[in-house]
Amino acid sequence: VQLQASGGGSVQAGDSLRLSCAASGFTFSDYGMGWFRQATGKEREFVAAVTWSGGSTYYSDSVKGRFTISRDNAKNTVYLQMNSLKPEDTAVYYCAAAARGICLRDGSNYAYWGQGTQVTVSS
Repeated sequence: VQLQASGGGSVQAGDSLRLSCAASGFTFSDYGMGWFRQATGKEREFVAAVTWSGGSTYYSDSVKGRFTISRDNAKNTVYLQMNSLKPEDTAVYYCAAAARGICLRDGSNYAYWGQGTQVTVSS
């Protein structure tokens, strides 16, 4: 199983970034997918998630209206479009996969995790 996150970088406040996470080694379309982040010195937090079909999405209050999660089951890839970035969005972003029927806001429910990609937003 592999989850390869990419697309991070250093940007200015107000800029946009698009993260991608390419999955392999499991049946991608059977899994809900989520993005989490962890800032230095802080606990990991939920950012966004999408159900196996893409029919439902969930966001943390801190990113709602600015971030959009989507998936392409034909490409085994999940995306996180991040707009209007703020310095407080600075963190390592991780993608993760969870079996169907699981609460996608809870990181402990995820079976597989990627290696993370750094996002740094300067003011």
